[in-house]
Amino acid sequence: MKLVRAIEISPQEMGQDIAEILPDADPIPHLPNVSVEDHRRELKRRHRRSIPVCEPTLGGNEKKYVNECLDTNWISSGGRFIGAFERAFGDACQTKYAVACTSGTSALHLAMATMDLGPGDEVILPAFTMIATANAVAYTGATPVLVDSESETWNIDMNQVADKISLKTRLVVPVHTYGHPADMDPLMEVAEKHGFSVLEDAAEAHGATYKGRKVGSLGHAAAFSFYANKNITTGEGGMITTNDEAFAKISRTLRDHAFSAERHFWHKFRGFNYRMTNVQAAIGLAQVER
Repeated sequence: MKLVRAIEISPQEMGQDIAEILPDADPIPHLPNVSVEDHRRELKRRHRRSIPVCEPTLGGNEKKYVNECLDTNWISSGGRFIGAFERAFGDACQTKYAVACTSGTSALHLAMATMDLGPGDEVILPAFTMIATANAVAYTGATPVLVDSESETWNIDMNQVADKISLKTRLVVPVHTYGHPADMDPLMEVAEKHGFSVLEDAAEAHGATYKGRKVGSLGHAAAFSFYANKNITTGEGGMITTNDEAFAKISRTLRDHAFSAERHFWHKFRGFNYRMTNVQAAIGLAQVER
């Protein structure tokens, strides 16, 4: 049996500059029956300093709603909380539609699959971002094209985007780094001029505003993450937001194995299993309420 092999990079190839900025391994999780003090001592013993990006706050209706899921047995991708969470989050982002899915990465991939990206297409994205942004492009077979980021905001440098546009450019993905919105108006003007789409990577930008408008409503679509270090969490989860009805409809179809409306086990698209559970959505709805 042939297995995938890891890509190795030598210390000489990495260079001292890169080696110094790469972080250590993830911090150890807080284990059950271990006191906070003992956990901190273990971190200190390992010489590891952990500064959370964000920590979950679950003091609202999260437990009440999750218990409703357990009491009613609606724990998978059916149940009332999924639609309620989508509507509440869409309203919070000032968009007509929201499509819940399994993660921020799957939200990116699902949005790109809805756009029918594939081999031969190019997607412009910032060089400074988590690998999920580039991975989602690669999943479709399209080619990531990297653009440097601004030194002050760490967001994609809009002045350099124009230099990377080609006849193959189908999409630009601005990342709202650490919740700071990218400069969207110039990008949307360039997109309209050249005829490509814009997908906001809003993984960390829930509730942020740009010139009085909510992040998630600025591009043709947006992708959010609800991982535990985000300011709204479902544990794991993601969301697409858009004002395009056809885009939302196809995204919903693709996230659920592309089952057809007229025949359940009849498929007109190649779909994915990107459905959010009712339990996750229950937590998400309580988070949006707060």
